[in-house]
Parts: sequence; C-alpha cells; structure tokens
Amino acid sequence: MSLSLSLSLSLSLSLSLSLSLSQAMVVMVSSRDVRERLDVLDRNLKPRIAGLSMMVLIGGDRYWIEHRHTLWAVCFCLHDSHQVLTLMVAFYAGRFSWYNPEVVTQSWSPTMKSPDVDVIVVGGGFAGMYALYRLRGEGLSVRVLEAGSNVGGTWYWNRYPGARCDVPSLEYSFGFSRELEREWDWPEVFSAQTDILAYANHVADKFDLRRDMVFNTRVNSVVYDEADNLWHVSAENGHEYSSRYCVMATGCLSVPNKPDLPGADFFEGRVLHTGLWPKEEVDLSGQRVGIIGTGSSGVQAIPELARMSDHLTVFQRTPVYTIPANRNRMRAEVQDEFRDNYEKIRKMQKNSFGGVSGFQPVKSRRSKTPPMPDPRFAEGILQLSPEERVELVNEKTFGALLAFRDVYTDAEANEAANEAYRGGVRKLVNNPEVADKLCPTTYGLGCKRQVLDRDFYATFNRNNVTLIDLADDPIVSIRPTGVETSEGLHELDVLIYATGFDAMTGALLLAGIQGRDGRTLNDKWEDGPVAYLGLQMAGFPNLFTITGPGSPSVLCNMLVAIEQHVDWITDCIGHCRMHHVTTIEPRPESEVDWVAHVNEVAQGTMYTAPTCNSWYLGANIEGKPRIFMPYVGGFARYRHRCEEIVANDYEGFDLRRVS
Repeated sequence: MSLSLSLSLSLSLSLSLSLSLSQAMVVMVSSRDVRERLDVLDRNLKPRIAGLSMMVLIGGDRYWIEHRHTLWAVCFCLHDSHQVLTLMVAFYAGRFSWYNPEVVTQSWSPTMKSPDVDVIVVGGGFAGMYALYRLRGEGLSVRVLEAGSNVGGTWYWNRYPGARCDVPSLEYSFGFSRELEREWDWPEVFSAQTDILAYANHVADKFDLRRDMVFNTRVNSVVYDEADNLWHVSAENGHEYSSRYCVMATGCLSVPNKPDLPGADFFEGRVLHTGLWPKEEVDLSGQRVGIIGTGSSGVQAIPELARMSDHLTVFQRTPVYTIPANRNRMRAEVQDEFRDNYEKIRKMQKNSFGGVSGFQPVKSRRSKTPPMPDPRFAEGILQLSPEERVELVNEKTFGALLAFRDVYTDAEANEAANEAYRGGVRKLVNNPEVADKLCPTTYGLGCKRQVLDRDFYATFNRNNVTLIDLADDPIVSIRPTGVETSEGLHELDVLIYATGFDAMTGALLLAGIQGRDGRTLNDKWEDGPVAYLGLQMAGFPNLFTITGPGSPSVLCNMLVAIEQHVDWITDCIGHCRMHHVTTIEPRPESEVDWVAHVNEVAQGTMYTAPTCNSWYLGANIEGKPRIFMPYVGGFARYRHRCEEIVANDYEGFDLRRVS
C-alpha cells in the first residue's frame, strides 16, 4: 500500500511532511504503551511538549505505526478498511530514533498483556549502564534492576584495601563518547577501585542513567510467559516487572564464593569477604586479622592488611603466580596523547587478541630513543639457559616470562618458566621455608588469570605476617576465637574470606531463570553452561546475556567486551522489531557446536592442562561441572564471527516472524 500525504498540524508549531506508508511499520500497543512512549518522547523533546495522549484503533484492535527515516517522531492510526488517517506529529530538535513498542508477528487478541517496559536489564555495573544508554538511545523504554544502592557493579562491591584493575586505565574506559574520553582524568596508570567507581558515577551522572534504574532490588525470578511473549521479573523486595526483552548484565564475578568450613557460623569476631566489603571504613588497627585465600583479591589485599593490622595470618590454599604492577602516576602528556589517538586506539582494541590496543605513545615518551626489541624474546624460552632465565627475571621481573609464546602451549617451556619464577621468589623472600611455601609447583604459568601485585612477596618479610600453608597444615575448624588447623589454634579478631567467586555462571543460576515449557536454566546447565556465542540460550527467547559463558569476557578487557556485546544485542533487538520478528533464540545444535568450538580452541593451552584447576573451569566451586567457560580464541576472532553470523541473517538463530 502506498499513500502520500501532506499535513500541517499545530503543536505549539506548524509542521508539514510527506511520507509513504510503505516505509511504515505496523505494531501492537496498548494505551499504556502509548502514554509511556509519549512520555519518553516528551522527555527528549526540545522544546518540551506535554500532555500528549492517543488511543490508536483499527477494527477494535490497537496499533502503533512508525516512520523512522527522518528527525520527526510520527504517530498515526489507520482504519484499514477505509484508509482513514489521523496524524499527530511532534518535533525533536536533534537525533531521535523511534522504535515500535511491539511488532505484530502473530495473531493478537485484545486480552494479550502488554509489558511494563520494552527491556529489563538486570545489573547496574558497566554492562547494565551501557545497555541502558544504547537501548534508551534507540527509543526503547528500559528499566535497570540493581541489587546495590548505586552503580558500579564489581567496583561497587569489591571495596577491599588494595583493590585495583589489571588493565591500564586509559584502555579500561568506554569508547562510545568522544566527550567522555576527553573530560575524564585518570590519576594512575593502573586505577584503584575508588577511581574506577568514581568514573562509573560520572558516567551515570553525565548520561542521566539513574532515572531509569531501580536500586536495592535483587532479582530472584526471571520467568518467560509464552502465551503473552513476555518476561516477568521479580525481586526479593516483592516488586515485579515485565518486558518483551530481558538482558542479563549480572557480571562474571558477582557471586562471592564462601567455602563451607566446619564451625564457620560460630566465630565470634568480625567476618568479612573481599567481594562484599563494607562501604564504611574498616578499622583494623590493633587487630589480629586472618585472611583465607591468595588469589587475585587476596594478593592485592594482603600487603594493605599487613600495614593496617597488628598481626596478619595468611591461610594459603594454593600458591599464586603474580607479577609486579605498574604503580606510576598518570602523566598529563601521556593522557593527552591517548586522547588525540583514541579513534585509532579503539580500532586497535577491536582488532586485538585481548581488547587492549598496545598503543605506544611517541610524543609523550620521556626518552626520545624508541625502545629496541630484546633479542632474547625472539625465540622460545628453551633457547635460554637456566642461568639466563634467572638473569632475565632479575633484570625485568616476573613479567618477562609471559613474553615467551611457547610458555602457554608447550609443557616443557612452561615448566622452564615456572622454575625461573620459583627462583625469583626465593630471592625476594628472606625465609627459605616461607619462600618454598609461596612457590607454585602443582600447576603452571598461564593456567589462571594473571595476577598483578604491589609488594606481595615483600610483605612476607614483615615481622607481623605469618603464612599458613593449608596444603601441609589444613583447617580443622573455625572456632569462636579463631581458626584451628592441624597444628593448633590461630587466634583472630577478624576473619576475611578472599575466596573468589562462582564465576561466569553463578549470578545467572541464582536469578531463577525459567524459559519455555517451564524449563529452568539450572536444569539446562546441569552438566555445564551451554550457550551460543555467550549471548543467548536455546529455550529462552528474547533473553540475552552480556559477556556470558562462551565469549571472551574475563580473558579480555571487560569494557571492550561489554561494548561489543551491548552493541550486538541492541542491533539484534532493532533488527527483530524492524523485520517483524516476535522471538529470537539459538537453535540447539548451534549452541552445542559453539561450546565444542570453545573447548576445541582451548585444547593444548595451559588453561585446560590436567594440572590446571582454575575458576575458568569452575574448579573453585565444589560440585560444579568442569568445563572451560570463556572463549580463548581472541577477541578479534570472536567479534568477526559475531559479525558474520549477523551478515548471514543471524545464522544459527531461530527467528519467528509474522505468519
């Protein structure tokens, strides 16, 4: 049907436009949807137009029709038998994309329920924040539900002393806004938790994100209603919401793991967890403190806790490979050079293995002589003698061992690097017995996420620090006054768990997700997570996961991974609404093939070595299936595959359209 018309209508101004109905889309909507979308429009209009309302009727049914190729937001209704048009136009002085509330893709009756919003996003960290920004920018109504009292996600909860990022500050930042890139100053090369949380709050303020976020709302039920094609989301506080699409932005490291230790509930002192650290200052002066765990959080916290407390007892479950972090302050000249090259840097990030550009400043370099490549790294580590490896570690610290590619794939080369590492530890720690306990021997470099530290090994030279190796002296029970090991009682005033997270799947499995035919995600993932691209699961239509299992996620600069996933999801929802798609979900064979590919790529690396027991495999959680969860094929390779799938009309997905 083609029909052109011109119309002049006064809404504080006179407008005229010509449009073709062949360019319009027909969609279902209730009067409440109309009011909500007009409210969204009203908030974005310049000048502001208030009091708009409309009921659109076609033969007793209610419709919304849109035209999306101009800067005008157009609402009109069509009586299909007589082609009678009523047109209402509102002016927007700037960019505005208008999405239809719900595409007509099936027969509809007036009893079908309408959603509260178009999209519910669960989680208010960086993933949820960017999802809100993108989806709302496309004219969709969005509600973000966050368990905490403010934005920040990981950086909101992990406030423990020493917490900081292991990605350079200038790379660990959003790339969607040039203005944001230029106005934010990072104080350190590798940022502390306080500075990253401040950045998150700045982003929320700048883009007015909080008005569509609901805080102190922990989701415990996400249920699909097939009859109405809605997701019903419930929270522990009793609030309920519904949406056409649901995006799980719950994070990969958001469910703290606390091991089930005998007597843990009877400890009479203060109990803390690094992943749930209090907002208020924790005063440890004069206190006897114990910490269980020497993973990333423990390694960062231990030097600070030793300085803050009267005595620190470290209960080590597994020795760790850690390298010294860059602790330099940010120089303004370096930051300015990054700002001038951010367009290039963002492209480099997208085409890199781990989402980090590796951009080397030139103008701001203190030495005008470019650094020369070290010839020792040209070949494998086995080309160096044991003495040369030790000399290399002494000269360039432990990080030099990570520069040899064969360390990650060749068992002999890996053990050569491990021995050089252990030699370095023995030089740093004064007490030989303590040094030996701190040396990893049961697994190799590259098995786990690389840890960065500040003064970790030097801390064990302090007089107020005691190391308990639980491999030789295991915990018998937690007592009211401390921790009892096989060799005796260690009296404590404060007990801190630095025992990590139920990584990648924990938050999703706790959310109470239930898809088609009442099948739960917990049931589907009983033998391990199965997902397509880490974005969707078969049987859970219109439900998306940001940085889910099967994507680069934790092996990547997380903000780069988040932006790529959110952009993909936003474009996917736009495609569905533009092309009359009711639901999208993977075909079962697609996700099975993808999981097989994820594991195939990981084979032959240290990540899946028989001696490796990392949280990448779920090995830190008792009873969790052993399956490699992140994608180790590299971010660029993954991104290209996602783009190919879209170009092939969402290859591997089942899209249900208008019949």
